[in-house]
Amino acid sequence: MSDPRHVQILIVGAGFGGLCAAIRLKQRGREDFLVLERAGAVGGVWRDNAYPGCACDVQSHLFSFSFAPNPRWTQDYSPQEEIQAYLDGCVARFGLGPHLRLGHEVLEATWHEDARRWRVRTSRGDFTADVLVSAMGALSEPAAPELPGLETFQGKVMHSARWDHAHALAGRRVAVVGTGASAIQFVPRIQPEVARLTLFQRTPPWILPRGNRPFAPRTRRLLERLPLARLLLRAGLFVRQESLLLAFRHAAVMRGVRWMALRHLARGVPDPMLRARLTPDYAMGCKRVLVSDDYLPALTRPNVELVTDPLVEVRPHGLVTRAGTEYPADTLILGTGFRVSEHPAYQRIRGRDGRSLAETFAHSPQAHLGVTVAGFPNLFLLMGPNSLLAHNSVVLMIESQVAHLLGALDFLRARGLTRVEPRPEAQAAFVAAVEAATREGVWTTGGCTSWYLDATGRNSALWPGFTFTYRRRVQRFNPAEYLTA
Repeated sequence: MSDPRHVQILIVGAGFGGLCAAIRLKQRGREDFLVLERAGAVGGVWRDNAYPGCACDVQSHLFSFSFAPNPRWTQDYSPQEEIQAYLDGCVARFGLGPHLRLGHEVLEATWHEDARRWRVRTSRGDFTADVLVSAMGALSEPAAPELPGLETFQGKVMHSARWDHAHALAGRRVAVVGTGASAIQFVPRIQPEVARLTLFQRTPPWILPRGNRPFAPRTRRLLERLPLARLLLRAGLFVRQESLLLAFRHAAVMRGVRWMALRHLARGVPDPMLRARLTPDYAMGCKRVLVSDDYLPALTRPNVELVTDPLVEVRPHGLVTRAGTEYPADTLILGTGFRVSEHPAYQRIRGRDGRSLAETFAHSPQAHLGVTVAGFPNLFLLMGPNSLLAHNSVVLMIESQVAHLLGALDFLRARGLTRVEPRPEAQAAFVAAVEAATREGVWTTGGCTSWYLDATGRNSALWPGFTFTYRRRVQRFNPAEYLTA
């Protein structure tokens, strides 16, 4: 048996994070790296989430790489297919093709201290690497609800992130479980074609107007010809999004935003009884605040029924609530989100003492700067614990984390070192600072449960501050916070 192929840097995942790391490495003149991707195409979450109406809820010109602007976005908020095309274009533009290894699912990654290397076992062979970059994404593994009898359902079952476009919905009785960010996009799209749509709601979301507008051809030409115009547009969008954090921090500001959401609800749902069932009873911002112009009106259509009685069972031809009512269905769509704090990939990565990330995290992920983990040398996480956002573009966070990665690599090369991991005390200090900033925030005091919080009730997902403060803290590698050898 031949020895596994060795590369200096192995990147796992070809979504925004993995492609950003790959592009920046090439721009630094580093060519000894590979990108492993389990699927047959790049794109990550934007490849997998191809359900009807899928689009970004951050403006197009901000939800893109700062070093790869796209003046040809067709509207304020990009649809999934445009984002996928953008990422495909980045692969071609920056010559990433030779570095991609599609159809390579990582089964296990183990640090070998003696060799000071990672050994990575994939579905198509083994690799070794000096540095491992995990860019598998926080929103990549669908979460299925624990519903008794789900396996007995005789109709079609699909998660929104695994949409089966071959399954025609016209004339069907469709049950939708979940009212989160995905459901509010696909429900208005499928409502006109289904015979009956039964929407099971556990908790109503706060919803703001989307206000999506197409870019006129003249505007696109202007943005293409004038780089300064693109920069000014992006800067304006950045300031607008950053200002939203003030609402999460200050109740007086949030009251104004809450009034906007209630007015939007009243305009979309004239029926006071239905409107009451769609009005959240928790503080705005405690869960993800959603944007939509067509979701609320769709719920008023004659073929839609909103069910707020808790689900207790799935039967072969329908779903049953606590009151004993069975709602017939031949198609079941799960809009139930993703496994964030207990990502399955955490079980596959083993550090210096043989423990997996899952065992180390113990149901509450913690990382230094959201990027590195004590006990896991030469491992860098993109979109790791406490680096997701509730108010701005996560692409900004990814670029800061990749800058940190590059700083660490430059430091190791300049000093002839081979190994780096965060000092436990530095990691503990960062985690404590995040917890202190979160303690009085709406995410933990707002009276709801959300995917922001892990099994222990701790916020292990969100960065609770401004994006620019994270960038200032993270993008520069500080050797004093690390153990090196």
